[in-house]
Amino acid sequence: MTPFGQRVRALRAVRGVTLAEMAAALGVTPAYLSALEHGKRGRPTFTLIQGVIHVLGVIWDEADELIRLADLSHPRVTIDTAGLEPEATLFANRLSREIAALEPQDLQRLAAIIDEAAARRGRS
Repeated sequence: MTPFGQRVRALRAVRGVTLAEMAAALGVTPAYLSALEHGKRGRPTFTLIQGVIHVLGVIWDEADELIRLADLSHPRVTIDTAGLEPEATLFANRLSREIAALEPQDLQRLAAIIDEAAARRGRS
């Protein structure tokens, strides 16, 4: 499941909107919407995101969060390490090979390391 799909599913549950109801309101099939939630489809279009925001009655911060999560929800990622240090290529390949076996807490620790590095770059 993608971060976008997980959030949409949670919002649907809170608002009592079924997958079929939402799909009909968006003009897509329930199978497509389910595949989008589960990461079997690519990143949603901006038009679809806006439709989700409208159907679920999402405003302000939640809408911004959905847009941000949609941008980070492409299920098939490509990492271009051309021109980077050999360690970057090694890391990208190891991550590609091992990501399915990582526990959620491992993924959170890796994300924290990336966040710390980004924060250090911002301070320079």
